[in-house]
Amino acid sequence: MKKILKPLLFAVVAALALASCSSDDETTTPTVDNSITGIASANADFSILVQALTRAELASTLQADGDFTVFAPTNAAFTSFLSTAGFASINDVPKDALKEILLNHVITGTIKSTDLSTTYIKTMAKGTASATNNLSMFVNTANNAVKLNGVATVKTADIMASNGVIHSVDAVIGLPTLVTHATANPNFSSLVGALTATGQPDFVSILSGTGPFTVFAPDNAAFTALDAELAPTGIAGVSAANLTKVLQYHVVSGNVLAASLTEGQVVPTLQTPQSFTIELTGGAKIKDANGRMSTITATDVQCANGVIHVINKVLLPTL
Repeated sequence: MKKILKPLLFAVVAALALASCSSDDETTTPTVDNSITGIASANADFSILVQALTRAELASTLQADGDFTVFAPTNAAFTSFLSTAGFASINDVPKDALKEILLNHVITGTIKSTDLSTTYIKTMAKGTASATNNLSMFVNTANNAVKLNGVATVKTADIMASNGVIHSVDAVIGLPTLVTHATANPNFSSLVGALTATGQPDFVSILSGTGPFTVFAPDNAAFTALDAELAPTGIAGVSAANLTKVLQYHVVSGNVLAASLTEGQVVPTLQTPQSFTIELTGGAKIKDANGRMSTITATDVQCANGVIHVINKVLLPTL
């Protein structure tokens, strides 16, 4: 009997030892966090970003299951932002403001660098101008680079995570104003030139203010067409006072989204008391004071202090 029990006892002890070793191995093997927050936490150049995410209570959001694209500012980007804004550290930035700024770097869905094109996309941030329309980001892929809102450039793309993708950027992307989006999009260069022309009011300060304002923004082709329409003198022949009236005629008080426009709606402008009329049959159009028709080609470019709709013809009030 003893001869039988000894081998059996040895086998039982060996099995228990193996089980114990296996259990120890399982409990000591570290779990790798491949989420966006986990990858950022493991990268020393994102340490201030991780501090910011933690302070704004967004670290867990970007660690959970989901599908996000994060344009992640480096430490150098945050250091520059804090210095310019007059903050000693990320803890000095008001928490609510910090949260919106960070959400302005986050897009729903995984967008790899090969998916990016020159267009507007929506971030997860909201300004004070609209409770329903998230802020827009202008992506410019010209010249073999990716520029965001005209202020940040992607430096390292396609850092893949289990819940999305990270693209590192060289600047913190603040909440965009109407001026931010006007200057970021090269197709508005003629409009920007008119707004900043000699003899004009300080439109930059006005359209950077609280608002909210709605701007029906003519693109470059619209200004080229107007120049031909006003031949032989062209736009150069328009007095500064009349140019002011024309520019004010494109601005409306309030955050007027495309869905709120109605057939025959008479819209008052900042060029008081002049207005224009909305026509929706066959596509959204604007009839100005001279009966000229302009088509709305893009809508609801949301800014922190208002919204932009792109139009293909410069509107003319009664001069």
